[in-house]
Amino acid sequence: MTLEQKVELKKGLKDVYFDRTNISDVDPSGKLIYRGYNIHDLAPNSSFEEVCYLLLKGSLPTKAQLAEFESQIRSSRQVPSEVLQVIRITKSAYPMDVLRTAVSAMALSDKDVNNMSPEAVYQKSVRITAAVPTIVAAHDRIRRGLEPLSPRNDLGHAANFLYMLTGAVQDPQDARLIDKDFLLHAEHGVNASTFAGRVAASTSSDYYAAITAAIATLKGPKHGGAAEAVMQMAEEIGSEENAESYVENVLASGGRVMGFGHAVYKDVDPRSVHLRADAEALGTRKGNPKWFRIIAALTETKAMKRRARLGINPNVDLWSGSVYALMGIPKDLYVPIFAIGRMPGWSAHVIEQYEDKNILRPRLLYAGQMDLAYVPIEKRG
Repeated sequence: MTLEQKVELKKGLKDVYFDRTNISDVDPSGKLIYRGYNIHDLAPNSSFEEVCYLLLKGSLPTKAQLAEFESQIRSSRQVPSEVLQVIRITKSAYPMDVLRTAVSAMALSDKDVNNMSPEAVYQKSVRITAAVPTIVAAHDRIRRGLEPLSPRNDLGHAANFLYMLTGAVQDPQDARLIDKDFLLHAEHGVNASTFAGRVAASTSSDYYAAITAAIATLKGPKHGGAAEAVMQMAEEIGSEENAESYVENVLASGGRVMGFGHAVYKDVDPRSVHLRADAEALGTRKGNPKWFRIIAALTETKAMKRRARLGINPNVDLWSGSVYALMGIPKDLYVPIFAIGRMPGWSAHVIEQYEDKNILRPRLLYAGQMDLAYVPIEKRG
C-alpha cells in the first residue's frame, strides 16, 4: 500500500481536531458556548468587558472583579507616540494593514515582550484589547485630516470607541448595540485567524507576533470581509423589491449571496439572532429602515428559503453590516471592528497554546515527481 493510499486528506483541515480547549464550543446545530455559557444568555445580559474577563480568566467576574478589570482596560487605552507615528506614516493604507502594523509596533514599548508566562500574557492581552479601538479610531481620524482623540475613562469600551471615532458621545442605545456586536464576535473557535495565532504561539513566538498573525489572516475576504460584502450587495440591490431577482441572477451565474451559510453551523448562526431585531430597531430609530428591509427581503426570497432547508442560513455578518452602515461607519472599518471584538478570543487561545508546548506542524502529501536526474545548468535547454 502506498503512502497516498494510507493517508486520508482533509482539505482545509475540515473537521480535524488537533487538541482540546476550554475556551469555546461552536456546535453545528446552532449553539455557541463561551467557557460553558450559552451565547443566548451572555448576549442580552452581559457586557463586552464581562465576556473579556470570562474568556481571559475562565469565569464570570464578581462586581468587584469586573470593576477592577474595567479599570485595567481604561488605563491601558492610550497608545505610545511611536505607534501614532506609525499610523501617520501608513495613513493611506487599508485599515487592516494599518492595524496589523500598529499592533506589531506595540511590541516595541513592551520591555517584557518575550515573557510568555500566563500572567504576563494576560497583562499583554488586556493592553492590546484596550489599545486596538484607539488604533482603529486614530487611523480613521488621521486619514480624514483630523487629530486623534484621547480615550475617555468615563466611557465603556464600545462607547469610548464610538466617541474616538466620531468625536461625540453617541446615543447609549448605539453604544450598547456595538457592545453587543463586540460580545458576539469575541470568540468563535479555531477559525482561520485563531488558528494562525495559535500556530505562531506554538513556535514560542511572542504575543504580539501571534496577534499580528491573527489580524493578517482576518484581513482575507474569505474570512473577515463578509459584513462589508453584505453592504456592497445591499447597495447593488437598491430596494427590497429587487431582492428576488438579484438572488436568482447571482445564483444562476454561479455567484454567492453574501451573509448566508457558515463553515460549521448547519442551522441558523446563533449570533445573528441577537442582531436582527436590533438592526431593525436601529433603522427605525435612525429614520432609515431601507438597509434592514433590503437584507430582510433576501431571507424571504424563494431561493434562500430553499437553501435554508439545506443548512445555508443567515450568519452574523448579514446583520452586522447594516448596523455599522446605519451608524455611519465607513465600510473599510467593518473588518477592524471585527478585530476589536475578537481580541479577547485570540488572546485566550494564545494563552492556551503557550501552555500546550507542542508546535503545530501538519504535513502535506507530496504529489510531485520523484528521483529526477539532475542536469548541470550548462546542459539544460
